[in-house]
Amino acid sequence: MHPSCLPADQLLKEVRIDFTRTRGPGGQHRNKVETGVRVVHVPTGITATGFERRSRELNLRNALFRLRIKLALDHRQTTSGGAESSALRPSELWSRRIAKGRMVVSTGHEDFPALLAEALDLLLLVDDDVPGAARLLRVSTAQLIRFLSLEPESLAELNARLKRHGRKGYSSRS
Repeated sequence: MHPSCLPADQLLKEVRIDFTRTRGPGGQHRNKVETGVRVVHVPTGITATGFERRSRELNLRNALFRLRIKLALDHRQTTSGGAESSALRPSELWSRRIAKGRMVVSTGHEDFPALLAEALDLLLLVDDDVPGAARLLRVSTAQLIRFLSLEPESLAELNARLKRHGRKGYSSRS
């Protein structure tokens, strides 16, 4: 299972949490307590922060969500052996989010990082064959590109890989 898919309680077992005092707006109580949060996913070394609130819990929630996004972008989970055939089918989570050939999810929804990781892992598995990946995910190529463009870094990385192999990239308006 990709780490971006883990429930919060399991993900918390894999992270180190550091609390710090923060600078910036927030009133006179801002620097009196350590409300800033930095989380490090120990197995991968990927980090994320949450500093914008005066609440430690809200900052931790924001940092964990950002960590999930970073894990989805930076950590590829490829299968080995005979498990590849199951990786070529959309997950139950992905299938539940498809409505009339469209991916329906907000970038702030808790499922977004897991869905992004699934799409990026599949693209890697099919050697960045975007139309092929879209067929496997049961969406159009344009829908897959629109979904990836919700997190611009993912589309930029895909386009960079395509360019390195002399292939045409995609714009977010595809």
